[in-house]
Amino acid sequence: MTTIPAPSTTTSLSATVGAFAARATLDDVPAEVQERARHLILDAVGLAFASTAYGFPGVAVAALASFGGAGDQPVLGLPDRLPARDAAMLNGVLIHGMDFDDTHIPAVTHVSAAALPAALAAAVARGADTRTLLLAYVLGVEVSARVGIGGAGGFHDVGFHPTAVAGAFGSAVAAGKVAGLDADGLATAQGVVGSMSSGLLEFLADGAWTKRLHPGWAAMSGLTAAGFAEAGWSGPGAVYEGRFGLYNSHLAGRETRPGAVGEGLGGTWELMRTAVKPYPICHFIHAFADAALLLRPEIGDTAITGIRCAIHPVPGKVVCEPAEAKWTPRDEYDAKFSLPFVVATTLLRGRFGLTELSDAALADRAALDLAQKVRVTDDPDSAFPAAYSGAVEIELADGRVLRHREQVNRGHDERPLTNDDVVAKFRETIGTVAPAAVADRVQRAVLGLGDDTPAVEFAEACRG
Repeated sequence: MTTIPAPSTTTSLSATVGAFAARATLDDVPAEVQERARHLILDAVGLAFASTAYGFPGVAVAALASFGGAGDQPVLGLPDRLPARDAAMLNGVLIHGMDFDDTHIPAVTHVSAAALPAALAAAVARGADTRTLLLAYVLGVEVSARVGIGGAGGFHDVGFHPTAVAGAFGSAVAAGKVAGLDADGLATAQGVVGSMSSGLLEFLADGAWTKRLHPGWAAMSGLTAAGFAEAGWSGPGAVYEGRFGLYNSHLAGRETRPGAVGEGLGGTWELMRTAVKPYPICHFIHAFADAALLLRPEIGDTAITGIRCAIHPVPGKVVCEPAEAKWTPRDEYDAKFSLPFVVATTLLRGRFGLTELSDAALADRAALDLAQKVRVTDDPDSAFPAAYSGAVEIELADGRVLRHREQVNRGHDERPLTNDDVVAKFRETIGTVAPAAVADRVQRAVLGLGDDTPAVEFAEACRG
């Protein structure tokens, strides 16, 4: 029998990450980071519950049933029980399905939607406690964020969804940590999952549901890679920086920062830079919604003759192309990624919540007509990808021109939603499908994470 030698990882970025993750304990994580982590998880679980009111979870359950049937892992917000990897997939779909989940701003990555399902599935499968679960989640977020940062905002520009790409690496580390892999094993898990890290943005062309799968696929891939690493599989050491590593394959010829993957581990906590969304829409549009709200009182009863929105061209591709789907959204998923529709609807209604994504809202003739008055230009002063800037200019029939710029979007670490804000959002989202008693139960379970309670008990408390 031929023995395949393990690749040298002594100087690779995956080895740096592996060494850090292997020695990390929850005591190494500052108390404020742990507390914020619990609130990010609370936000994610509330969204998973709220997603159950829509049609896509049922389709996902039916698809997963065809692969392996029932298992013993609880699912967030649903009564189903599935095998570990299927539970991770479905939990990712539920958390991310409404596109209302958190985003690490510089990474342009939904970090919790992959890291939490991976950490939870691994912890339940291994009989771990919530102390291990919380640590694995934090590590998953830290790695996902750094991998996304390394892309320097370029993944979207070439058609990759960084949540799927970066989330796979974070999930592999989260699952590997729960499995007790050593530094070499964690490096190997990253090497293996590199071949599974992909998610295409082509859904933007026709409103397909594939984006909803991305974080669940990343979580499932992370569990798979960790399992193969534990069994003795080998993976490339230079999975990030190598000739055909992540950045040279996915972002060939573009400016990238591979070194960001290993920077500041244990000193700078990227989890604290993760933004909680105040709106159930693409994060690239939040600044525009806030700008529209701030300008709205000045409009009064005066007719709007024109609206100009300035956005960086990279996020502009996501929320303004293709034009036919953005100026006249075909469904609620189109609307979430439509800069013209969001601005028009916010100006008319004075808000943008889940109700503004209903069928009735999408058919609102006044909103659709106002959206046709929106013109989009490039924004040379945008802070993207460090922040998601938005500038709105409104021309009125009386000759006035109203202008407002949101240089740093609300929810950004420079303008964060407080933990109390997160709790309020959780109560609102879970309240759309569950009574107060269930919300109380889930809130207690999530905010109590980090002790010797079995992870399976936490999962049961968050089950539908």
